[in-house]
Amino acid sequence: MKRNGVPHTYLKGKQVALLFEKDSTRTRCAFEVAAKDLGMHATYLGPTGSQMGKKETIADTARVLARMYDGIEYRGFEQNIVNEIADYANVPVWNGLTNEFHPTQMLADVMTIKEEFGDLKGRKLVFCGDARNNVGNSLMVVCAKLGMHFTCCAPKSLFPKENLVEKCSSICDMTGGSITLTEDIMAGTKDADAIYTDVWVSMGEPDEVWLERIKLLRPYQVTMQVMHNAKPNAIFLHCLPSFHNIGTTIGKQIYEKYGLKEMEVTDEVFESNHSRVFEEAENRLHTIKAVMYETLRDE
Repeated sequence: MKRNGVPHTYLKGKQVALLFEKDSTRTRCAFEVAAKDLGMHATYLGPTGSQMGKKETIADTARVLARMYDGIEYRGFEQNIVNEIADYANVPVWNGLTNEFHPTQMLADVMTIKEEFGDLKGRKLVFCGDARNNVGNSLMVVCAKLGMHFTCCAPKSLFPKENLVEKCSSICDMTGGSITLTEDIMAGTKDADAIYTDVWVSMGEPDEVWLERIKLLRPYQVTMQVMHNAKPNAIFLHCLPSFHNIGTTIGKQIYEKYGLKEMEVTDEVFESNHSRVFEEAENRLHTIKAVMYETLRDE
């Protein structure tokens, strides 16, 4: 409908609040455009745009916003913050990202895989990098729920937390999926349908951790050799932004300090025919729109 110019203002007149304690390009734009396409108005509250946690408690902020808005999106820090907002707001609350999870990104990821292959169950997705972060955690969860085979390629110190692995493994027992953790990137990426990576240092982490992460994760950089180790039609995914060249301020700083022109993925892979990163980014819009429609539509 979006591509064909068919109006779909099904939620005309509704209002949503976008509460961002961490900046974003894709998440903010996807929520704002999705709201507009559905006929809604969105109010963006950036990192300095509200008193939440400073002069006003999370609970009080949630109750105030719920009196004015039909839905609330939160993107920020601890998972318990978005949980508390949901506890006190009597309207739908959407997790735009926390330190632990990134669920709206996952919907775009699996939509991209399904667009490519036509199905999801039984597909092998491999994550290379810091598998303790919100993207690594969430990929493991979504693969388990959809009966996919999730492999994490990382040093043991960056494996996901054991309790989450156990929970996902128990879900796999019901769905037919599987969880594999390995330090061997070539063994892990063998016959993969999709190879996924993320930045080595997450938003909010101190710059001091760069050197340690580079030492730990450089062997897990997604190169064309890694892609060729997967299935011939394998795709490359990344939640973005990506340090695949020195075209950014941080990319230049990394090069000047550590001599690396490419980080978690080489520019060759990022720009190759395997890459679906921009289709994946577009799918943030369509999937977020679907989430808002499903949770706000009148029965």
